[in-house]
Amino acid sequence: MKFPTRSASANITSSLQGTFGTILADPPWQFQNRTGKMAPEHKRLARYGTMSLQEILELPVPLIAAERSHLYLWVPNALLEDGLRVMRAWGFRYKSNIVWHKIRKDGGSDGRGVGFYFRNVTELVLFGVRGKGVRTLPPGRRQVNFIGTRKRQHSRKPDELYPVIEACSWGPYLELFARTKHAGWTIWGNQAPDEAGEFTGRTYGRGYSTANSSDRLARGETEQIQFCHDEASLPVPSRNKAA
Repeated sequence: MKFPTRSASANITSSLQGTFGTILADPPWQFQNRTGKMAPEHKRLARYGTMSLQEILELPVPLIAAERSHLYLWVPNALLEDGLRVMRAWGFRYKSNIVWHKIRKDGGSDGRGVGFYFRNVTELVLFGVRGKGVRTLPPGRRQVNFIGTRKRQHSRKPDELYPVIEACSWGPYLELFARTKHAGWTIWGNQAPDEAGEFTGRTYGRGYSTANSSDRLARGETEQIQFCHDEASLPVPSRNKAA
């Protein structure tokens, strides 16, 4: 299942207004093995569509990042080199990372992870900066680069990362390829929740959703852009408002 990338690029610039001091992104990476049981594009499970490396590289993130900004980029261990390429293409310089350790209820490593060479129980958030005078805020200088939590739904990332980002980096805050709402964040993606709440269904056939700023989140407003699977089809915006 392909992610409608040309519509995605057009939608980023048309639906997001202004620039952002901090961007969190969890791109739908494509793996070499695209048919395995844990692959996003597994034919029967059809978890979500993916984008090629080139398509991710070409997303117009430089146009929505502030001159002084931070980037937090989720990347699978096997695609670390690709993640660094994306960071550079988006206009950021790599500085450090945050490690997510997936643990069991008893606190041990959750060995249900996958991997060709090792059993992966970690994922990485690459941290990059853009501009000058972009050191993390004072709390960041005391923040360890490690989060240990239990896994939730497939590919869902830990909520514990958000307060870390908010303490260490300035706003406005944007999450690309978002799956849940967080107060004070603008969210964008084809899994982003609508005004009814958290997204839990399949991803195909669903439009992009953006929720801009905390006051709009409080009002339950979103802007939705519907798409079809033809990549040549450009999205048509419409606004839905909670009753």
